[in-house]
Amino acid sequence: MKTMTRTPLWFAVLAAALAAVFFLNIGFGSTSMSFGEVARAVLSLGGEGESGYLIVQMIRLPRALASIAGGAAIAIAGFLLQTFFNNPIVEPYVLGVSSGSMLFVGMVVMGGYTFGLKRISPLFSFIGAFAGAMLVMAVVLFAARRVKSIVTLLIIGLMAGYLCGALTSILSAFADKEQIARFSLWSMGSFSGFTWQQVRILYAITLPTLFCAFLLAKPLNALAMGALYAESMGVNTKLMRIGLILISSILTAATTAFAGPISFIGLSVPHICRILLGTSNSRILLPAVVLGGACMAGLCDFIARTIMAPVEIPLGAVTALVGAPIVVRLLTRREA
Repeated sequence: MKTMTRTPLWFAVLAAALAAVFFLNIGFGSTSMSFGEVARAVLSLGGEGESGYLIVQMIRLPRALASIAGGAAIAIAGFLLQTFFNNPIVEPYVLGVSSGSMLFVGMVVMGGYTFGLKRISPLFSFIGAFAGAMLVMAVVLFAARRVKSIVTLLIIGLMAGYLCGALTSILSAFADKEQIARFSLWSMGSFSGFTWQQVRILYAITLPTLFCAFLLAKPLNALAMGALYAESMGVNTKLMRIGLILISSILTAATTAFAGPISFIGLSVPHICRILLGTSNSRILLPAVVLGGACMAGLCDFIARTIMAPVEIPLGAVTALVGAPIVVRLLTRREA
């Protein structure tokens, strides 16, 4: 009863926090703007040639929307993988899924420029990221059939990630300085430079995939109790696992393709939501994780671009600074 009582309250808090973070991201930056100027730009009431309109409509608004979708996608991917492996410290970055996406995006981007392409389609970047994510997941799943220890499985995932990182470094050695500079900035993780075309593609991929994740809420509750229990409840565990792999890989690839590898959000947000809401019910946690992931990504992105403005800190560094203490606290609390 206590959990059911506080659930609406925490959802209201998360929704309010997301709204506040969104307005922070479009209202504040290295260029100072009044509330009226921001409102006029958001509502497209000003002239398209005005500096305020260009800053908000072409820079801040796409970036804010991208951070919401990207954060929600990575958080849900982490939640699904934690349920799939029945392990609280699993996330796309830990398992090497993000590293696989990073390797294949590097192949697409640097290979494309090498062959004379002046512009790489965002869709090609997503396809490359998805292929890399699926490859690493295939390696981890193959290993899962041969080893019983979760710790060993995590180590295999880490090794797959290191291997992808090594191959990415080798690939960078054959690129010119301009390509390396672009790829290095992307590899540190950032929602900067998002265009409206990229935002549309990101939302076109993430929204249907998140909806599919919500449809798995009931089977996820059964799977969390164990594969045998899930099968006794009529859940097709083999099909369920394929669905979880596809959904988590698509969500990871969609974010990594455009914003680069982003760590800790997929690891920490599901835990935070479990503690705040005091439940393991996927029907409650899935929407909470979406809101929490969007909030954390938006907040970390705001910190990254404002705390040392006009210099922008890599997003991966900020998420680690915010997420690492949370994860350490959760682990020590669990062992206490």
